[in-house]
Amino acid sequence: MNALKKTGVFSLLAILIVTQLYPLFWLLTYSLKTNEEILSSSFFALPQVPQWHNYQEAYESGSYLRYLGNSVLVTGVTMIFVILLSSMAAYAITRFRWRFGAVVLTLFLIGMMIPMQATLLPLMVMFKNVHILNTYFSLILPYIAFQTPIAVFILSGFMRSIPHEIEESAYIDGASIYRIFRSVILPISIPPIMTVCILTFINIWNEYIMAATFISSEKLKTLPFGVYTFVSQYSVNYGNIGAFLVMGALPVIIIYFVLSENITKGMVAGAVKG
Repeated sequence: MNALKKTGVFSLLAILIVTQLYPLFWLLTYSLKTNEEILSSSFFALPQVPQWHNYQEAYESGSYLRYLGNSVLVTGVTMIFVILLSSMAAYAITRFRWRFGAVVLTLFLIGMMIPMQATLLPLMVMFKNVHILNTYFSLILPYIAFQTPIAVFILSGFMRSIPHEIEESAYIDGASIYRIFRSVILPISIPPIMTVCILTFINIWNEYIMAATFISSEKLKTLPFGVYTFVSQYSVNYGNIGAFLVMGALPVIIIYFVLSENITKGMVAGAVKG
């Protein structure tokens, strides 16, 4: 019976692995095909002759470095502010004894329920009135607003489990609240912070709706816009699009594998200890 259960578990895991990895493999093979192969061959067929020049053309013609730089700037600034704001908010909510802590946490949780699409028009009008439409700020500010609630939820679940004796010992030694937060709480909270980092990175790196609404300047557009470089009125270069998508996905894959252990620890800590 145990052998049968193990077989079932391993079979399920194998199916999950295949379903998760095959889209990446298919995208890689797609990026190495010619337009003729993509339009005429089988969906699962391998490229007859790998078209490595698709990557060179995607890099050069698609202005990859410019789009990559914009995405890195917007995502990096957003991550820094989300971590700072959410960690301080979670610390105040869970470690301070004040009347409105639960109310503030509830407001953050309500923020998780607001659909992004419902805010596009009012935000566009607001940004136009304050003259920040079509700037980096028009992306960074709403990104921070939408990513902070889930970050507060994760971090507050973890910080609530930290023993108060740790803070009391630091306080007796003469440490201020800010010193305790910086030198005691933040180092302990590294695993959930890494979870917040990767979730924020993935959500912002691939975001398109707000970027398409608030950014019209070509020099400010982020990586998801690069694929339109290879779409004209009369033709579409599918191979170059595939190559550009592979290069755009590489940073996410690399960061996920680098931080995967901390991500798992952070998710478990926030869910179990909270």
